[in-house]
Amino acid sequence: MVSIDQDVQEATLGELVELAGQLAVAGERHILGLTGAPGAGKSTVAQQLVDALGPERAVLVPMDGFHLANEVLIDLGRLDRKGAHDTFDDGGYARLIAAIHGQRPGDPDVYAPRFRREIEESIGSSIPVSSTVPLVVTEGNYLLMESNAWPAARDLIDEVWFLAPHNEVRHQRLVARHEAYGKSHAEAEFWALGSDERNAELIGSTARRAERILRLT
Repeated sequence: MVSIDQDVQEATLGELVELAGQLAVAGERHILGLTGAPGAGKSTVAQQLVDALGPERAVLVPMDGFHLANEVLIDLGRLDRKGAHDTFDDGGYARLIAAIHGQRPGDPDVYAPRFRREIEESIGSSIPVSSTVPLVVTEGNYLLMESNAWPAARDLIDEVWFLAPHNEVRHQRLVARHEAYGKSHAEAEFWALGSDERNAELIGSTARRAERILRLT
């Protein structure tokens, strides 16, 4: 993976909550993005930020809701590398971010999809985003990609933070995640060191486009 250690800022969760809180300005709409390689802790940290700020100040909209359906990936011949950047509906994600960005107090709710890992499919219109919530936190692998529709979404996100735990920690998390959803240890290792690591190399190359590169302490 591309080395970014020299650019990493160490921070506590409390410090990140304080920084996120500065974006949660009543009567305004801001979007905070969290990105990083598979196993970086994006979904965990994003949920912790939203929980700490409370539902009246923040809502979580993961990028994972835009996984292409398995039947589509089979037709495209990409099921075996599900999770790569071209196995997502990047255009759909960009349109959702545009709708969220344009929301003003009094506007109707916007509904986002949610990815259900236990069935490996997305469920549409699962996450309501109220126009009165000032901060939308979004997280995903490819927020800083410079191809296809990813830049259109990035242009509307106020800040993107790149999470960069030590690689050993990240690999341990990935193996545990794959095992938790039914893979054997050997299968989990195969995915963590194969497809996941190829994606990690690509994602790591985008880190310097983030406003902050962070490692939780």
